[in-house]
Amino acid sequence: MPPKFDRKLNQHGVKGAYYGGEWVDLEDCAGTFQPDSSKCSGCPTRATCPRSQSRNAASTTNKDTVYDVVIIGAGCIGTSIARELSRYSLKTLLVESADDVSQGATKGNSGIVHAGYDDKPGSVRAKFCWPGNQMFPQLDRELRFGYQKNGSLVVATSTKELEVLEELMERGNINGVKNLRIIQKEELFQMEPALNPDCIAALYAPDAGNVIPYEFAIALAENAVDNGVELRIRREVTAIAKKEDGCFEVDLRHWEPQDYVDVRKKMGKSIDGTESKEISLLSLVMRLCVSFPASIVVMEGLVRFGLLEPSSKDDTKMVMTIVAFISTALVLFLPGGGKRRRGTSVLKDIVAKCPPPVGSGDDGKVTLKDMFQGGSGSKTVQHGATVALESVKVKYVINCAGSYSDQIARMIGDDSFYIKPRLGDYILLNRNQGHLAHSTIFPCPDPVLGKGVLVQQTLWGNLILGPTARDMHNKETRDMSNESIQEYILSKCKQLCPYFDAKEAIHGFCGARSKSSRGDWIIEPSSKDANFIHVAGIDSPGLAGSPAISLYVVELMQKAGLKMPPNINFNPNRAPIITPKVGLRGLKMGPPGKNDSDGKDEATMAKNVICKCEKVTELEVVRALRRSLPIDSTQGIRKRTRAGMGHCQGDAENYDCECRVRAIISRENGVSPEEVGGRPWPATSTLSQRWVYKDDMQKEGLEKRMNNN
Repeated sequence: MPPKFDRKLNQHGVKGAYYGGEWVDLEDCAGTFQPDSSKCSGCPTRATCPRSQSRNAASTTNKDTVYDVVIIGAGCIGTSIARELSRYSLKTLLVESADDVSQGATKGNSGIVHAGYDDKPGSVRAKFCWPGNQMFPQLDRELRFGYQKNGSLVVATSTKELEVLEELMERGNINGVKNLRIIQKEELFQMEPALNPDCIAALYAPDAGNVIPYEFAIALAENAVDNGVELRIRREVTAIAKKEDGCFEVDLRHWEPQDYVDVRKKMGKSIDGTESKEISLLSLVMRLCVSFPASIVVMEGLVRFGLLEPSSKDDTKMVMTIVAFISTALVLFLPGGGKRRRGTSVLKDIVAKCPPPVGSGDDGKVTLKDMFQGGSGSKTVQHGATVALESVKVKYVINCAGSYSDQIARMIGDDSFYIKPRLGDYILLNRNQGHLAHSTIFPCPDPVLGKGVLVQQTLWGNLILGPTARDMHNKETRDMSNESIQEYILSKCKQLCPYFDAKEAIHGFCGARSKSSRGDWIIEPSSKDANFIHVAGIDSPGLAGSPAISLYVVELMQKAGLKMPPNINFNPNRAPIITPKVGLRGLKMGPPGKNDSDGKDEATMAKNVICKCEKVTELEVVRALRRSLPIDSTQGIRKRTRAGMGHCQGDAENYDCECRVRAIISRENGVSPEEVGGRPWPATSTLSQRWVYKDDMQKEGLEKRMNNN
């Protein structure tokens, strides 16, 4: 019988939140984690984004638009650079091949903000890791993505491993890492009582921390777009050419899921989703217009921001008058005296029309090649169809394409490096296991594979185990079975923390690290063109280094000749999407239709629980949809609110949260539920089905593999 560890650790969003690395109790969240929304970028309620692009994106058919910068890849590196460039008055475009930002390696990693003691002195990694680490507290105070400074421990179980700790501390000192120290067994077990009893000492790095990596990238991207950066998703870069005028021409393939295209064709709509923008504008007009003068004000705003483009002043007046008249008529003469018939019965009806979530089969299986371009959000996994070919003219290009960055480099004739992908697999345990490890716990590093597995409580309170380090050029590691992967993770992590319950596994996932042939990060102008900047081969600790990397890239752009006047309207602040809660206080649960809002009453939305396991409310889902990034799938909401990430993983037989989310997206985006994407399965999971909690055979298999040596 394992010993009981009587301690409760904080969980982000439960009775408080992590803010700037430190815990803030609920009563102190106002003004800190929960700011005055008028002082934040993107806080006011707005209509949802058009399909596959931000609201501010220029017309894709305008051949005269010349961008200052195009950033290829919207992971934590690309979004960090985009946010930093938004401090300047530039025309910047961020393009992503997947169906959302953060769908590559950023989605599939530990989320550790490493301290930097492990990096080889003099390497590019060592140059950026510690400075980046030190930027996270202030970044979180501005962007509120949730940052926990929990510290890390490298544990030793023998006198030989004690020598390794000394070497790591010396390496850290050379790299400029502060506050490192070696702690002995008594202090170690006071900090982490659930460690393997054989541990005798540890290297303690109190400045290490952790984030949810995709939430970090989403926060960066939102703030970047709010400050003027344009975003297009589902855009594959197919070619890059240098023109006589000195600009690059970047060719993009715009794709959409085949199911979406088929539905749109059947309904007689455009297959690229352009009508969604018109629907959103109409929705906005109907929300705001209760009188003819108000309609005129709205139309003037639409024209001013280029959302409507009449050919003359007379046309402007005519369009404003006609649309204002129509919108006013719609508001005043709809049944119910202008009240929109979008109440609980409507949302309930939409839920009934939603297809059930997928939790078995292999249709959504992700291959290695898919992982290079967005994993479960890639064109292949989504069965994507080309809906448009676009061409972008730009002065400078920044290559942040992760595992695909060598292919992007080849497009300008640069073959100075190639990517050697290494896969890292993880197993995520339920929140009831998170108390076993507050710090990020590592074994002594392997001389070949590096840091090795880890055990860590995530920001939200789960226990994360892993990763593997499967080099794809090695047949033995490339072809490991799911069972072998699980056995490796569980048995290795048991040597660090022997008391976790493998039967509490709720999810498995994998990420592809873009290790370069040079053995280090590549952050430099291309040898083929000084206006083409590589930010490639950024493997661990890339997340930690990302803020410092973005500052350096700005320096490179300035040296390359880019004029960068400051953006006098830059606003660094962003409000969080989630609201901290105390149990079910003030919340209401029930079947669809019982507590649903009409899409306008925020007080009702704030009480209506959409995901029971994670206590996600309708307001949090709507808040995410009305931000500055396009969202058209339950996966997008899952990453922003955690709806469907809890114990039951969105099981339709439990609370059916995925269908509820799909219905809200349908309502808010003004589309049919068939046009809303769902969660693919199995994606990169090693589990045999999505709903592990009711699969006794799978749970027993996990427990058995944990106990194998």
